[in-house]
Order: sequence, then structure tokens, then C-alpha cells
Amino acid sequence: MKPKLTKRTVDNAPPDSVLWDRELPGFGLRTTKAGTKSYVLKYRIHNHQRWFTIGQHGHPRSGGGVWTPQAARDEAITLLGRVKAGKDPARELEEDRKSETVAEFSARYIRDHAEAHNKPRSIEESKRQLRLHVLPALGHIRIKDIQRPEIVRFHLSMRDAPYQANRCLALVSHMLSKAEHWGLRVDGSTVCRGIQKFKEAKRERFLSAVELKRLGVALTAAENQGVNAHGLSIIRLLALTGARRNEIEALKWSEIDFERNLVRLEDSKTGAKTFPLTPAAATILANVMRIADSAYVFPAISGGGYFQGIGKVWRAVRKEAGLEDVRLHDLRHTFASFGVAGGFNLPVLGAILGHTQTSTTQRYAHLANDPVQHAANTIGNTIAAALGGNEAANVVPFDEKSRGR
Repeated sequence: MKPKLTKRTVDNAPPDSVLWDRELPGFGLRTTKAGTKSYVLKYRIHNHQRWFTIGQHGHPRSGGGVWTPQAARDEAITLLGRVKAGKDPARELEEDRKSETVAEFSARYIRDHAEAHNKPRSIEESKRQLRLHVLPALGHIRIKDIQRPEIVRFHLSMRDAPYQANRCLALVSHMLSKAEHWGLRVDGSTVCRGIQKFKEAKRERFLSAVELKRLGVALTAAENQGVNAHGLSIIRLLALTGARRNEIEALKWSEIDFERNLVRLEDSKTGAKTFPLTPAAATILANVMRIADSAYVFPAISGGGYFQGIGKVWRAVRKEAGLEDVRLHDLRHTFASFGVAGGFNLPVLGAILGHTQTSTTQRYAHLANDPVQHAANTIGNTIAAALGGNEAANVVPFDEKSRGR
């Protein structure tokens, strides 16, 4: 039996569902997999079925207040009156949205696409790119009118930051594709296609054993000075596990298996992931004080989230260690470099790091050059010894044991 849409019904609505109101035909609540709840109206006009999104539950209304079950019901009654009079609210809204600026459309892109499909960190990055780069340059242009010359000029204006320029270009391209899909631009008007991206210098920074020692000394000094313990533990764990920053920042107690020395992440950049804990990493986690009302190993200072002040702590520690060019992500690269230097093969290393593509781990293959060089030297010396002459001086014989390696 259909329920009547009330606050209780809305609050208890399951994800990925549509609940239809018992009293008002066509009035309903649609909930995405991510839990976003929107009031909708389904109606027929000119022998076509149409859907109209009234508003998102709890979000501001244009006339003031926020969308509640009763406010949405009143709006649905008004819309049905217009349908009875031969009007098509959904089509009228489509026409109105074609005059949206990029700034106005971006808010809908975040709400209706990013928040429904992307991970929280990706959503925040998209918002940051929009706020700092895209909207100041393109926000005033109508979404249906934006063309290649404006985007090329925008991209070129960021030439001094090639990585950010290319990421912003990708974001704009996807936004315009969504605008096409939602009927706000002409199909096939992919104006970003063919715009040449800037070359990005591949940054490979690995800490040496000496630099790691300096980092360890700086961490101990920071600890003695009373620097945030969560931040210091996160840095140590990043170095000891090769995990991504968010995988340690947002780590939950339920994801740690101390008995098997494993972390089983519910979600990560590449989906669910399991990685081993070294004894040192397990010891750090075992010594973290648990906060009774938090699921996170490193809870936020205030609120129910996880600690996100690592940036400030890292900047202080790396300055003390004389490693100001080192990023937190370089600790992951360092973990990989020590793995390769230790003779571990790339598939094993990829499994630890959580790579889903072998090509991702392959970037560390060049770090194995030292053992390759050693093998080449051994073979070359053996041949030189057989040839005789000055080039055979100080050559170590290539015995049966080394031949079998």
C-alpha cells in the first residue's frame, strides 16, 4: 500500500527507490543510491509521460524556506493545475534552463551528477576547481552558448599550472557533455574535443634512507613539541603502508583486522581494497586511543567526521626535516621504491598498493635498474675475463653459483 509522504516517510525512505504518495496521484519521492532525496511529479500531457523534479528535500526554495513534504505537495498541486490547463511544466523548465549560465548550471551538475555518482573527495575537488578557476573565467556565459574559443582562452590562461589547467578542461568537457545529455545543448556539440592538453612533467620524488631518517627525527621532535598526535600518526602510517592519504585519514576501526594484520577498506579510489599492515604500522594503530562515539581511527576535532588537518601538520614536519619539496603522496612513491629495491616483483607491489592496472605499477619498473646493471656488469666481467687483456683486470669470476641466478 502506498504511504502518504510525510516527514517520517521521507526520513525513512531507502536509497535507490521511488515512493509514491497515497493521496496525490503522480506525486512522489525519489532517493538516489547516495541517499539524495528529491520530490518529483509524474504526469501525462499530449499522450506523453513527463517527469518533473520539484526540489531536493531540505534544500532552499526560490520563494524562501526549504523543501518539505507539505511544501512539495503544494507545489505539485499547482503544477497539476497547469497541466490541466494544457501547460507542460517540464518542457517550460527545459526552455528556461537553456538560458542558465555556466555558474548556475554548475550547481545543478554538482547536485544531480557529482553527488549521485562521485566519491566525496572527487566532489570536493570539482567544487574547488569550479570556485577557483572555472567560474571566475566562464561562469557568466550561458551554458547553451559557450563555444571553443572561450574554452581555449580559459585553458591557455592557466598555462603556468599545466596539471590544473588539464583537470579543469576535463571538468568543463564533462559538464558540457552532461548539458547535452540533459537537453541544454545541441547533441554532438562537444566543443572541448581536439583542444590540446599541456604536457605535464611527471614528478617522481622518492625519499632516500638518509631523508627518511631526517623525517623520523622531525616527527619525533614534533611529537615532543605537542603537535597533533593524529596528524603525526597518519604521516607515519602513510610511510609504513604505501596507502593513499584518504585511505588512512578516513580509516575506520571496523576496517582493521589486528588478528591477521590487514586493513580491509570498504571503499577507496579503486573500490574495496585490502592491504597488509607491517608490525610497525600495527603497533601505531594499537596505540591510538579510541573515541567511543566515533567510527574513525582519527576522528575530527569537532563534528562527526574524520581528521582533516594533516596538511598543516605535514608542512611543519617537512620544513623541520628540510624536505619542503616533498608531498604526502611522495611517501607512497617512496614505499614503492623501497619495495622494488628490495627485489619484490611488480605484481606483488601492485597488490600491496591496490593498483587495479599493472601499467600503474609499471611506472616503478625503472627503479630496478640497479640490479639489472649489477647483472650486466657480472656478465660483462665474465666475458672480459674469457677474452683476456687489460679489460679483465680486477674481474670477479662468473662461477656456477652466479650463473644460476
